[in-house]
Amino acid sequence: MNHYQPHHLLVTGGAGFIGSHFIRYVLTSDPTAKIVNLDKLTYAGSLENLKDLEHIERYHFCQGDITDIHLVKHVLSHHHIDTIVHFAAESHVDRSIAAPSTFVETNIMGTYILLEAARYHWFEVEGRSSSQCRFHHVSTDEVYGSLKKNAKAFTEQTAYQPRSPYSASKAGSDHLVYAYYHTYGLPITLSHCSNNYGPYQHPEKFIPTIIRSCLNHQAIPIYGKGKNIRDWLYVDDHCRGMLDIIKRGKIGEQYNMGGDNEWENIALAHYICNQLDTLVPYKQPYQSLLQFVLDRRGHDFRYAIDSGKMKAALLWQPEVSFELGIKNTVGHYLSRHMNDVVL
Repeated sequence: MNHYQPHHLLVTGGAGFIGSHFIRYVLTSDPTAKIVNLDKLTYAGSLENLKDLEHIERYHFCQGDITDIHLVKHVLSHHHIDTIVHFAAESHVDRSIAAPSTFVETNIMGTYILLEAARYHWFEVEGRSSSQCRFHHVSTDEVYGSLKKNAKAFTEQTAYQPRSPYSASKAGSDHLVYAYYHTYGLPITLSHCSNNYGPYQHPEKFIPTIIRSCLNHQAIPIYGKGKNIRDWLYVDDHCRGMLDIIKRGKIGEQYNMGGDNEWENIALAHYICNQLDTLVPYKQPYQSLLQFVLDRRGHDFRYAIDSGKMKAALLWQPEVSFELGIKNTVGHYLSRHMNDVVL
């Protein structure tokens, strides 16, 4: 089995939900790793997510845009970066429908600039071999399209069928990553994950929206009839899997990570409402706040990930039960609400 040891990591989009968890996980699990977090700090990124790391010498924050090639080259050179973990992306489907150009610019052009800067710096400036550097690209299950209720889960061999500007832009970035592997020999790995959940997720996402709406006694919007199905993966399990791929995955390979945990949206909303009924009872059950709204355009019916390759090749599997994961997530947002932080 391959073994690669990252020393100086550039994490793009590290102030976001998954990126911030990944940074914390790496710094905790590897006492020698040094991390530069490059984040534009758009609406989806917040330094509050990493406030506890401000005084750690092995961690450095740099505010900037991945489409700024001069900045990216400077970071790679100045911080002696040997590993890039690329999270930075516009990721909200509704926003991509309203403003697709932003998604093309960030997700496709931004990825191209990172790839080109990495190729130039590692191969032309430093003369590294492919065994001395890594580019890990974080993708999504949405590039595979939509599944019918009883269809087999997505595997690494599933053909891409993106159906929104967001998923199309991510599919385009995936193809660029592979092009740099096949054309230039850039040592890449790539991962697709199912829907993540956990503390610090942006309030616009589905699970935080349910929790926030309950705590503020507002209507909980449910698209269509709430029958769309998603596979949910706890964010820490995802981060552990990504580091496994970077260290022990095969160059040029992609790996799928899912939670083996499919829920209809309406059933998940009922489950979370029930948890909050116990923790912070209201004068009426929180389920009374559920409100069906006009379905999203092009709304994919179901996503499901087959993690068989990860389990067999890297001995990875989800470890956090959904019961515990939701408990941690609800507890996080509840504590913020009780401290009068705007959700």
